[in-house]
Parts: sequence; structure tokens; C-alpha cells
Amino acid sequence: MRPVITDIYAAAAHSGIRPGTLRQRLRRGTLTHHGYDRHGRALVDLNELVTTPTNEQHTDAA
Repeated sequence: MRPVITDIYAAAAHSGIRPGTLRQRLRRGTLTHHGYDRHGRALVDLNELVTTPTNEQHTDAA
């Protein structure tokens, strides 16, 4: 699958995951960092957001 590289804020709007959560996942290494755009925003692959499980999916076990 071809990567869809976008900045953190566009990825947040697309996925519904808050930008701070995406930054935290970048820092922890659970999301691949693809450099920065010309404005200094971190770039991520949207396809990776769909396939990577998040904590929000696992917290409603009760």
C-alpha cells in the first residue's frame, strides 16, 4: 500500500485522534516519524493510523 504522508493536524482531523496523542505516539515509537514539513510540523502516514491499535479501543473492556 502506498503511504499517505500528512502532518499531525490533518491526520488528527482525518482519524479523530487528538494531535497531542499522535505526538505522544511518535515520541514512544508506536507511530513512524516521516520527517517534518516546511512549517516544522511532524509528518505521519495515515495508513499507519488505521492499522495501529490505540489505547482508546482497549479502555472500554468493562
